[in-house]
Amino acid sequence: MRLVKYLEQQVTPSKIVCVGRNYVEHIKELNNEMPEEMVLFVKPNSAISETLLSTDQEPLHYEAELCFLVKEGRFEGVGVGLDLTKRQLQSRLKTKGLPWERAKSFDGAALFSEFVPFDGDLDSLSFRLIVDGELRQQGDVALMLNRPEAMLAEIASFMTLEDGDILMTGTPKGVGQIAKGERFTLELYQGERQLVSQSWVAK
Repeated sequence: MRLVKYLEQQVTPSKIVCVGRNYVEHIKELNNEMPEEMVLFVKPNSAISETLLSTDQEPLHYEAELCFLVKEGRFEGVGVGLDLTKRQLQSRLKTKGLPWERAKSFDGAALFSEFVPFDGDLDSLSFRLIVDGELRQQGDVALMLNRPEAMLAEIASFMTLEDGDILMTGTPKGVGQIAKGERFTLELYQGERQLVSQSWVAK
């Protein structure tokens, strides 16, 4: 089973629940329709990795996201992560009206920083992705179509979140293809204070 780090401990998520199309500008950049209801999909534990891949049968795309660790049905910790996507395959699946799992839930499709405790104002959280010194993505709760509390309630209406499960809250504009050798750095902030920073070099 794949693990993530929280308070110097190793936690085993049973699953990762992801919210899609949660930032207006990202919806526009991929020419998607505005969703009428929350878009949800699941990545298995086997998708978690510490290695950032640039290819897996086809070029991979990055999506930086604010992430929450769940315990006893509430947010216990906060971190940041990368949702990797086989964009060409996803486009073909969407055209046919098929599920996205082949493009979103493959081994290595989810990378995470460490998670840290958080019980403050969610509106104070923001994050940014820097690739080789260039700011590629930045987002915060205020830009989301669905707030984290609403996501938690919607998921709980039909699915049990086990302790240690992760919620990925969607990606802002600026997604793109990963190139081998690029250095990705994700930073999480509460106001002006940095909570987490995590870097990977693409393989």
